[in-house]
Amino acid sequence: MEFGGFSAGTLDFLFENRMHDSRAWFEEHKEQYVTLVQTPLRALVAELEPAVRKLDPLIEAGPSGRKAISRIYRDTRFSRDKTLFRDFMWVSFLRDKKLEYELPSYYFEISQSGYAYGCGYYMPAPALMETIRGLILGGDRLFCAALEALERQDLFELCGERYKRPRYPDQPERLRSWLEMRTIWFERRSNDFKTLFSPDLTGQLISGYELLKPVYDFMCHADETRIRKEEIGNH
Repeated sequence: MEFGGFSAGTLDFLFENRMHDSRAWFEEHKEQYVTLVQTPLRALVAELEPAVRKLDPLIEAGPSGRKAISRIYRDTRFSRDKTLFRDFMWVSFLRDKKLEYELPSYYFEISQSGYAYGCGYYMPAPALMETIRGLILGGDRLFCAALEALERQDLFELCGERYKRPRYPDQPERLRSWLEMRTIWFERRSNDFKTLFSPDLTGQLISGYELLKPVYDFMCHADETRIRKEEIGNH
């Protein structure tokens, strides 16, 4: 089945639901949520999962994409912002959390302003980022492959939180762009609604994920390296 499930109605629902920010309103319009948001997200996951699993067989989205699709409710327990609902949704393909500690993912996000997709970490721990820096400075083979893949393309941009003060001023700029980051991911943002609402979306996402595979492989390698170091340190 070709995917083409998102529509202007999808974006309108996300916006209107967020503006009402009411559980009662959401329950009254839950059928719209299922039709306009949840069902097309599940269809997208179903189309993407086989391609993503070719990139990493340890990735599994679960029944009906349950593991991959975000919740529309926000977790407000530890946040000053008590807004109940998100105005965006995402899918995230990653390994079983029981297998790894810090997990990179391939992801897709949809909102009123368009869509984004890419690869990276969600809130990586400082120890993991230090491991990444060590591998970069050591000339790690998988890092070199990731860097070369990124330098051959102009689709994805490096994103994340950068240190306020330079920590590696003597390193080449192509390395500093990684070394100076507190968090890191690679993303393409687009307001091409014609593609967003068409079957062409899945092909675009798959091509992008394939391009980012060397980056994903390096990130997995970094976590495996961190785990080995911790195990050695605990003995």
